[in-house]
Amino acid sequence: MDLLTANDRPGAYPDSWYAATVDPLPPFPPARGEIACDVCIVGGGYTGLSAALHLAERGYTVRLLEANRVGWGASGRNGGQIAVGQRVEQDRLEADLGRETAARLWQLGRESVETVHDLIARHGIDCGYRPGIIHADHRARYVAHSHAYAEKLRRDYGYDKLRPLDRDEIRALVGSPGYHGGALDMGSGHLHPLALALGLARAADAAGATIHEASRVTAIAAGARVVLTTAEATIRADHVILACNGYLGGLAPPVAARVMPINNFVVATEPLGADRARGLIRDDHAVGDSRFVINYFRLSADHRLLFGGGESYGWRFPADIAAKVRRPMLEVFPQLRGVAIDYAWGGTLGITMRRLPHVARLAGNILSAGGYSGHGVAMGTFAGRVMADAIAGQAERFDVMAGVPAPRFPGGAALRWPLLVLAMSWYALRDRL
Repeated sequence: MDLLTANDRPGAYPDSWYAATVDPLPPFPPARGEIACDVCIVGGGYTGLSAALHLAERGYTVRLLEANRVGWGASGRNGGQIAVGQRVEQDRLEADLGRETAARLWQLGRESVETVHDLIARHGIDCGYRPGIIHADHRARYVAHSHAYAEKLRRDYGYDKLRPLDRDEIRALVGSPGYHGGALDMGSGHLHPLALALGLARAADAAGATIHEASRVTAIAAGARVVLTTAEATIRADHVILACNGYLGGLAPPVAARVMPINNFVVATEPLGADRARGLIRDDHAVGDSRFVINYFRLSADHRLLFGGGESYGWRFPADIAAKVRRPMLEVFPQLRGVAIDYAWGGTLGITMRRLPHVARLAGNILSAGGYSGHGVAMGTFAGRVMADAIAGQAERFDVMAGVPAPRFPGGAALRWPLLVLAMSWYALRDRL
């Protein structure tokens, strides 16, 4: 089965609140005939669009090939959180990789957020950025670590935008009885993810990159000039960037062994009105909690609750996404019982064993980045810039990211999903106990 066609109509955005609240771009034409270019990019999400924009601004001839529509995958479906740092906390990185590497990864994580802010400002992208992400601890015993971590970042990394929250503070900010404390990060924030992706596409197009939609790559032949094949075109390129994340399929088996697709789900409630919405999240911050299978949520501009929760490991989305997400939503906000869900959608992202991005040079002129593990709004956009820099001969950041060990998932392609299901079922049980 094929993730590009298993759950969605090809060429159409999913029926999400995001798709309903943006002005779509006119379709870009499919790639046709014999094409030559400096750089060919496969994938039209944040990574591919950012790479296309940064390369076109440097004067490269760029062709971007997207199997569906730009921003169609995880880039247009996610929770919209743009978080400072890496997906993995610094104390864990220090223990696993050493203080020096951890510090360099922290700096790259800071730069990833700065890159998104810069692109929004430079290109006038209207994506409704709002500051603040709350980390909410659903177990009282986790609070001490959250407070100690905020102090560690201040002391060791000079980061003073993360402040501890005690039980009274978090319950004033989030109208849920289920949280015991946590931390508020005002260096992070949230935005409309599909609007960001479409803004990057407009900017890349204006900079001179050529974007092709409905142009699925079926084969890649490495060589001094890489040859890519679609249904209607043959593209020869000096350099190739693979920016497919969870939708890579079989194009690059070495990447597929290290980046696994999983599915995540989001709902949008009916409009709640300003007062009721602010009773859920007082100051319009985004929230992510401490469960291993994380709940994440925020308010929309029209006073809905956008709530993400639940995962699945396989090809198919559940038949009733709204019911799947309603359960964790009501665990967090029991006062929403009876509230209608107007939109429910799923998406596929890529995860890695370490929950750090997998960045690799597959051949001298073929680069790949993905596996952002739920941290892709900032890090995916940044990875596109990093790969563009590497092609232009400035590979320092690329080399740092590519130097992080990337273990293969155990079991290979045949067993990695069943093994992940067992592991995730255990963690989900642990969350409930």
